[in-house]
Amino acid sequence: MDELKKGLINRFEGDYGIVEIDGETEGIPKNLFPANAKPGDSVEIFGTMITIIENETEKLKFEMEEIIGGI
Repeated sequence: MDELKKGLINRFEGDYGIVEIDGETEGIPKNLFPANAKPGDSVEIFGTMITIIENETEKLKFEMEEIIGGI
């Protein structure tokens, strides 16, 4: 049975997207990602269905900008 996972796209390498899930990285075939997926996007993975979580992606982006701006 498939389980719902949440992760963060780290990068794309060849035919794979490298996603960080619970501190571990996992290679997932690139063709399963939405066409607009990019590194830094927060995603939900259920079996072979991958969805970008827009509000979490924006929140993470804002938090990173705050951290970088404070340096």
